[in-house]
Amino acid sequence: MVTDKQVRRLMMLINKEKTQAIAASKAGMYGKTARKYLKLGRLPSQLRKDHTWRTRTDPFEGVWDELEPFLEENPGLEASTLFSYLQRQYPGRFKDGQKRTFQRKVKSWKVLEGEGKEVYFPQVHHPGDLSCSDFTHMDNLGVTINGIAFSHLMFHFVLTYSNWETGTICFSENFESLSEGLQNALWQLGGVTRGHRTDNLSAAVYRDLSKKEFTPRYKALLRHYDLEGTTINAGCANENGDVEQSHHRFKKAVDQAFMLRGSRDFKSRQQYERFIATIFKQLNSGRRKRFLEELKHLRQLPQMRLDDFKKLKVKVRPSSTISIRPNVYSVHSRLIGEWVEARLYSEFVEIWYAQRMIDRFVRLRGENRHHIQYRHIIDWLVRKPGAFENYRYRDDLFPCTTFRMAYDWLKEKNPTKSSKEYLQILYLAAKETESEVKHALLTLFSRGDVISSDSVKALLNSQQAEWSWSVQDVCVKNVDLSNYDKLLCFSANENEEVEYGSRDQ
Repeated sequence: MVTDKQVRRLMMLINKEKTQAIAASKAGMYGKTARKYLKLGRLPSQLRKDHTWRTRTDPFEGVWDELEPFLEENPGLEASTLFSYLQRQYPGRFKDGQKRTFQRKVKSWKVLEGEGKEVYFPQVHHPGDLSCSDFTHMDNLGVTINGIAFSHLMFHFVLTYSNWETGTICFSENFESLSEGLQNALWQLGGVTRGHRTDNLSAAVYRDLSKKEFTPRYKALLRHYDLEGTTINAGCANENGDVEQSHHRFKKAVDQAFMLRGSRDFKSRQQYERFIATIFKQLNSGRRKRFLEELKHLRQLPQMRLDDFKKLKVKVRPSSTISIRPNVYSVHSRLIGEWVEARLYSEFVEIWYAQRMIDRFVRLRGENRHHIQYRHIIDWLVRKPGAFENYRYRDDLFPCTTFRMAYDWLKEKNPTKSSKEYLQILYLAAKETESEVKHALLTLFSRGDVISSDSVKALLNSQQAEWSWSVQDVCVKNVDLSNYDKLLCFSANENEEVEYGSRDQ
């Protein structure tokens, strides 16, 4: 078969050689064949006819009319589903080896006769016009703090024109995280874009997506910064494509930085936050030209930030607890029956009464969870020890596994008095120091002694006596600074000798 390369060589040689036969011979073809291509003036590939006929009979020709209505009614049907249908309808007729042939036939039908696919329209971005934000999970990166898995999210903020980006670590997609992350980004940016786009976050948009209305709190946040809020259509993540693609690039950069660092463990959250800030700085360094252009079009920031918390008025129940979103927290029993103000931040909760903050604790993640601080209720628990055994939140009254071990030991040795004895130990932890009581319990366990409140108290007293004695007998001797003078003189003389020695040499 003559190739395009041979014909090109023939065309080149025909004007160089003396005869057509010599040119054909050097091109590797017969004279008759050479005359044919010289006459046509075209390459073999241009003369080849398209293969539009079948070399084998179509095994699905007799059943295809039966399948077309399925595809017309439900274009999302997959070829494997229809092939399984055929095998059930015609047992033994279609083999598994024919599945690939059937998939090509279905694909060809969808392209030639099926519905048109969704079209994506590239947009022109203008400086200072739009910013986007979204939450992204970071768990798949395997970050740890002192060896403990650090499960968290990142509020990711991106400018669509320059692709400048920043982020804030958070733990849930609530409004407090949205407010804190957005405000952190705007104040770090030093200005405000004309509009801001999010996906359909429940923190910003009502759950009923048919209304497409922002929540009052999100409206107030947008109004404070004079932002025009927009959202994407449900299930169309591509409409927020700038931030979605930035998620991928950012997490890939973090992952690569971890590999270069050789570890994904950090000593503290602050160290990890500094690490993330460095990654953002590196990513933004290549966008400086467009970013400087965008800065010229940003609007001015307001005079101050909005509060990053929500105020709630809650009444303290007789159980010395309050309910917030819809988790349960304990407060001091002195507040029973009183209305307190709960300030709900993204990561913690503050309790205020009479214009004073009286407690602060970590905000629970999720729903229907509880956090009971034993110090709030221990005074009354020791008076009502019978309530401990079936207390709904009993597991929260074990500060650590050591206390649980002590209760289990008491339960095994003296079931009738175990609750009363354990509460006395817990009372000691509340009035003294929890770490000292834990140390005392571990000491009793190691000795094999009896676990009781009296033995713990005795051990605490003896330890405190030793500590007080050691503190009173601490003696720091005065330092004789003349020794340093002698050392300096000796060093000077030694250097001098070495210097003189080098001269002699």
